[in-house]
Amino acid sequence: MRLILMGPPGAGKGTQASHVADHFGIPAISTGDIFRANVSEGTQLGVKAKEYMDAGEYVPDEVTNLMVRNRIDEDDAKPGFLLDGYPRTLAQVEELDGMIKFTGHELDAVVVLTVDPEELVQRLLQRAETDGRSDDTEDVVRRRQEVYSEQTEPLIEVYRERGLLREVDGMGEVDDVTERIFAALADVRES
Repeated sequence: MRLILMGPPGAGKGTQASHVADHFGIPAISTGDIFRANVSEGTQLGVKAKEYMDAGEYVPDEVTNLMVRNRIDEDDAKPGFLLDGYPRTLAQVEELDGMIKFTGHELDAVVVLTVDPEELVQRLLQRAETDGRSDDTEDVVRRRQEVYSEQTEPLIEVYRERGLLREVDGMGEVDDVTERIFAALADVRES
């Protein structure tokens, strides 16, 4: 199973990616986690990524694409994967299409979590307090929402036109959202 989990920052993608990936026995691949690991290790990529992350901007495609290509080429991703936080731009959609086509596979579904915008801001500010995340100040959180609207929301229509989109209400308890995702993917699992 090859899935993409989309939604604005704070929609719960990371939490849900873990549940869904475990359910299907595939790795959850989060560009955010990869970036943060590089930041904490002080790698050259991490230093560069941190500049963009702290400003609420996306890390440039050339860095992100290479990182994702390398990750989905690893052995544990051969039977499938769940991408969380990628693609974020139309150019990345084209890049991902090429990566998957090269392996002889196809994308199975794209799940989009929908959440009220003000709820997203509150979730991220609360997460900033509990997790001590420097990239979650209110100004940066609101900028990240704007960037998502400008650059990532257009991808939703691309995947809708391809018949891959599954929109899921991301509001409520974690377990309820997880069950909604499984219900939205029920027809995909059978194919």
